[in-house]
Amino acid sequence: MKRICASIVVCLAVLLMSGLASAKEGTPKAGPVAGTWECVAHGSVQGDVPFTLTLQQNKEMVTGTVATAQGEAAITTATYKKKVLDIHIEIPQGTYRVTGKLKEGRLSGDWSKDTDQKGAWEGKRVAPTKPPSQ
Repeated sequence: MKRICASIVVCLAVLLMSGLASAKEGTPKAGPVAGTWECVAHGSVQGDVPFTLTLQQNKEMVTGTVATAQGEAAITTATYKKKVLDIHIEIPQGTYRVTGKLKEGRLSGDWSKDTDQKGAWEGKRVAPTKPPSQ
């Protein structure tokens, strides 16, 4: 009887471990640009403009939002290919293109608006907040 119980426990342990391994493999790893980024655009007619990028990444595809003091807009299209982030945002005031590279935990690059405005931008990732312990 002890031998049967021991065999059952071993089988359950093996099944549990293989299930955990499968679950780890099935969970996609967040891409390098995924997260919330506090940024500043330089060179606009309003001077420096702070904005927040909230990005999700699935392989090369990037989705998310951009928020400024004037409001929030969904990113129309975006990719992260060959270490270059390329974002397009279409709003009633025009189309923006934001490109940048990730280096040492920071994003930086150029932005442009279809009305011939352009400038540089930079951003740093916001550390995720931990839920309060109970």
